[in-house]
Amino acid sequence: MRKNLIKIGRAKQELPVPTPAEFRLLQILWDLEEGTVEDVVGAHPPKEQPNYKTTQTLLRIMEQKGFITHESRGRVFVFRPRVSRKTIDHMSIQALVSRNFRGSAAGLLINLLEASPIKKKQLDEIEAYIREYRKRYGPDDHD
Repeated sequence: MRKNLIKIGRAKQELPVPTPAEFRLLQILWDLEEGTVEDVVGAHPPKEQPNYKTTQTLLRIMEQKGFITHESRGRVFVFRPRVSRKTIDHMSIQALVSRNFRGSAAGLLINLLEASPIKKKQLDEIEAYIREYRKRYGPDDHD
């Protein structure tokens, strides 16, 4: 499976797909834009707040993987995402297509359409997007 490369400084780094726990923390940091460990823990619903030390450890692991960065402000670390939602969304879809649909985006789309009802407005949006895609990229196959 191909991993995404993101530019970090002058080098490119391969990014793995985040684990579900990492993804939850990324969502919080995207919403906050930046935050301390306490901010991240506090952003969870009260009954679902993770352990402070566990969160701190997970944030450090995420930093090693290239998902986030930090800066020191006094005695606290302030964490900030290094990757966008769109990058992670694309990586997640690529991993899903590769793992479950043998690399076929059409296979994913067909299964999606068959698996759950789609409202007419959403179907119209999908059709418009496909028409726009064809205009932009032409009728040829794109691998």
